[in-house]
Order: sequence, then C-alpha cells, then structure tokens
Amino acid sequence: MTTLNSSFGLHTTPTPFLARFGRREIRVTRDFRKRFYAVNPIIECDTGIEPGHVEVLLFARWLVVLSKAH
Repeated sequence: MTTLNSSFGLHTTPTPFLARFGRREIRVTRDFRKRFYAVNPIIECDTGIEPGHVEVLLFARWLVVLSKAH
C-alpha cells in the first residue's frame, strides 16, 4: 500500500463547468494543451475533435467547447 493519497495531483485540475440547453452542451474548463502556434491573446476559434464540436479559447487560458448533448 502506498502512503500517497489516491487523488494526488487532482486538486490542481479544476472541475469543468457543464451546462446543457436542450440538445446543446457548453463545457468550460482550463486549457492545458501545448499549442505549437501563436494564439490570439483574446479569442481563438477552432473545430473540435469530433464532428459538430466548436472550441473557443478565451484569453489563452479558458477553453469553451460547444457541442451536441449525448
């Protein structure tokens, strides 16, 4: 048995905020991805990893994902 807490490291990751409006979802979380290009310092839009997803990066820190609800 280890002496480390099983949730080690998870306290630094903020919980994403999820809101559902009918058949659409909005998820807001911190962006931890390494971007290999210069991002716009205010707002950056991109397609998501799945069809129908739109990712909006706000202030190079907050990631807003717009998608269909599952």
